[in-house]
Amino acid sequence: MDQFDRALLECLQQDGLATADTLAEVVPLSPSAIARRVRRLRSDGTVAATRAVLSEQHLGRRLRALVTVQLHDHAPAAGLAALRAGLAGLPQVQLCLEISGPSDLVLLVSVADMPAFNEFADGHLAGNPVVRRYETAFVKKALKFTTAAPLAD
Repeated sequence: MDQFDRALLECLQQDGLATADTLAEVVPLSPSAIARRVRRLRSDGTVAATRAVLSEQHLGRRLRALVTVQLHDHAPAAGLAALRAGLAGLPQVQLCLEISGPSDLVLLVSVADMPAFNEFADGHLAGNPVVRRYETAFVKKALKFTTAAPLAD
């Protein structure tokens, strides 16, 4: 990966549907060279997906919560694997990370309202035998939300 690939990836993280002509305004290559590079970056798996980010106005008022989950120390491996796979497959879970410290997982959960959150928590966390405890902090305001990764460092 050279400086041109990194520059293209920076641009594509901001607008995954940018045309080769548009990218050529920022990256000093011809549109045809850019198109070839973008095709390669997609085919080799460097660009894993192109997704739409919905506007806050379109989504309306949604309840978002950061949930930290502490697991039982001696929980069976199969139960832990089932919990991880289950959480990763839920549409309400926007982010699921294994973390260090007193908690084992952190989730970003997005639901319509408090009853929907209670249904989520009761159905997937409270009754799960591998979950020791969980704590929730509700998002008051999103100051920044991105999936873009810095490539300069």
